[in-house]
Amino acid sequence: MPVEEITASAAGTWTLGDRTVHRMGFGSMRLTVDPDRARAVRVLRRAVELGVNHIDTAAFYVSPGGPLGVGTGSPRYATDLIREALAPYPDDLVVTTKVGPSFDEATGHRELGPAELRREVEENLRRLGRDHLDVVNLRIVRRPGRDSVAERFAALAELRDAGLIRHLGLSNVRVDHLDEVRDIAPVVCVQNAYALDVNRWADELLRVCGERGIAFVPFFAIAGAGRESGAGDDHDEAVRAVARAHGATPHQIRLAWTLHQGPHVLAIPGTGDPAHLAQNVAAGAIRLTPEDLARLR
Repeated sequence: MPVEEITASAAGTWTLGDRTVHRMGFGSMRLTVDPDRARAVRVLRRAVELGVNHIDTAAFYVSPGGPLGVGTGSPRYATDLIREALAPYPDDLVVTTKVGPSFDEATGHRELGPAELRREVEENLRRLGRDHLDVVNLRIVRRPGRDSVAERFAALAELRDAGLIRHLGLSNVRVDHLDEVRDIAPVVCVQNAYALDVNRWADELLRVCGERGIAFVPFFAIAGAGRESGAGDDHDEAVRAVARAHGATPHQIRLAWTLHQGPHVLAIPGTGDPAHLAQNVAAGAIRLTPEDLARLR
């Protein structure tokens, strides 16, 4: 008897604004590394076949260069690849993008002002081939103290009012940033670097998001301290032991732990490998026991 394929629905669902998504999504940043565009297209289409209906991207996800700083050949934008693979888009697909930082070689890594944010929103629209964006996260460079995000978030709220954006989110923020924008526009998601062994100061932010009905969307859930370098094999013995008990890989346990942090937590693991994609999606079916969670703690 054939083994039934595990799909993204195994992770359950959450509502982003007015859109329901499976809690196991897909991050598109690493798709840009491989010069083989056809392979990236296959991975994206396979993700949708596996029930993924939440894809994370950004117009600045590009190789060579971009946040990964790697790659050769002509520029490959994740947003272009998504359009090539999936347009016309499935009705239930939510594409979440980010604006805010610049990786321009001339000006370096800096934050964009309100007028530049509009241009970046327009670039996302053009590259994705959309007349509106489902969700736009304002990605900031977090600094010590009370660094304000109000002006830039308000600029995006104006674009939301104009119909170019459906929903807004924040990325790389603290609780005080959430508080600051509360009266400007609703926040449907917060996207921060967070993992079993990384940035656990954000436990409080995760809790507050849950109390306010805001999705918490960790990136680097698998990579952890490896960040842009990707997932390594330096898992501690607790992770390895729990993986053995579930007949899973350590990477799957890291994803399962992420989803177990709350019903409002969404996962967006990224890969350019179809086999890894299927493993990541299958992690949504792993149910960790209280003993597992205590061991991982």
